[in-house]
Amino acid sequence: MMRAIASRFLHSHSSPSSFTIVVASRIGRLLSTGSSKVEEPVQVEEAETVEVPPPPTEKLLVLGGNGFVGSHICREALKRGLTVSSFNRSGKPFVNDSWVNRVFWHQGNILLPDALKNALNGVTSVISCVGGFGSNSHMYKINGTANINAIRAAAEQGIKRFVYVSAADFGLANYLLQGYYEGKKAAETELMIRFPYGGVILRPGFIHGTRQVGSMKLPLGIIGSPLEMVLQHAKPLNEIPLIGPLFTPPVNVNSVARVSIRAATDPVFPPGIIDAHAILRYSQQKSA
Repeated sequence: MMRAIASRFLHSHSSPSSFTIVVASRIGRLLSTGSSKVEEPVQVEEAETVEVPPPPTEKLLVLGGNGFVGSHICREALKRGLTVSSFNRSGKPFVNDSWVNRVFWHQGNILLPDALKNALNGVTSVISCVGGFGSNSHMYKINGTANINAIRAAAEQGIKRFVYVSAADFGLANYLLQGYYEGKKAAETELMIRFPYGGVILRPGFIHGTRQVGSMKLPLGIIGSPLEMVLQHAKPLNEIPLIGPLFTPPVNVNSVARVSIRAATDPVFPPGIIDAHAILRYSQQKSA
């Protein structure tokens, strides 16, 4: 019986090429690396497409964005492609400049509770240029209390970086503007408590540039620019007792704007106090 089955099987496969040669040729293909024949491409199933969300957009809130320093910060931030919003008492300024229409303006009183709640929605960093002059009590309220409120509100919102444009210490001159400097020092202390790793304090001296006052433009650079050129190389004079702070170099408003934005958006920018000399140095560096 077995012989009959074997004989029938061999008879039906009498040609060795129909079975053994096919098997051998397939094994040869797998082992051969020098064949000149083009093999049929191996079909691979297409990988599933996974949608990766784009990186979050930086949204900057400028407190006092309609002022001298704040308006330059807004313009510089827009140049860098940031989404910019501003909060101030008067809202959108009546200035016929194209940049104004590209900023989201919020109007309100920063001294009131929860004034910044809506303005802080979606914000990734804050720069405060809030400040002013007047009586000692008024100056403390504007330079101190207003900024402290903003710092606390930003911290409660979970914002990571906060930049405060403060002012250089002018020694004896501080007594003439006691409320101004005491308010700023109180705001600086609050910032270092609430933002130990993301708080930056800029302490420029005299800030020069073209300042818009109503319909007039004041070219403050006529005085400030030459003094900046001279005093930026005279840092040892700042160490002279009593009068040393008077030799603090003036800083161009564009330099303040560039460094403020870098401090607000660069996660590796060091926290702490940036004096006038450091502002000049950082402003000359290329942004990362």
